[in-house]
Amino acid sequence: MTMLSLTINGRAVGPLDVRPDLSMNDFLREVLGMTGTKFGCGAAQCLSCAVIVDLDDGTSVTKPTCVAPALAFNNHKIRTVEGHAVNGVLTPLQQSFVEHFAFQCGYCTPGFLNEGQVLLERLEKQKVARADLERTIMEALDGHICRCSGYVKYHQAVRDVILADPSRFLTA
Repeated sequence: MTMLSLTINGRAVGPLDVRPDLSMNDFLREVLGMTGTKFGCGAAQCLSCAVIVDLDDGTSVTKPTCVAPALAFNNHKIRTVEGHAVNGVLTPLQQSFVEHFAFQCGYCTPGFLNEGQVLLERLEKQKVARADLERTIMEALDGHICRCSGYVKYHQAVRDVILADPSRFLTA
């Protein structure tokens, strides 16, 4: 057993004894009871298990949790799908997903939502030209697999959040 400490959705977790072979996905779901992060392919290919990792430089990235040991997240700050809404109020991105019905079975939604959030945060710091928006969204969501083929709706939902506040995300 090895000690694990991290911050999840702004809350300190640990130190907890965990097995070295315990995946982060199993840690979240089975140890902490946080079932929003899904287990999809088990090979880090579908990215339904992706969580947001907040880096020390103020940027964020998504990382798959199905193949990564929980200990790989030791002393990290992560955000899961459960950490988006505040006091039951959906974020603009979550609301856009609902309005576009950007999910069918919902299994891949946590990964798409986390990736979309990372994109929004990146664009706040480094705006993109309106002409490059479609490509930027497509590149950001690339690699996430939707079993129900909801790609267009996810793309539209992210795009609509950006276009609703263009001065925040886009250059002239």
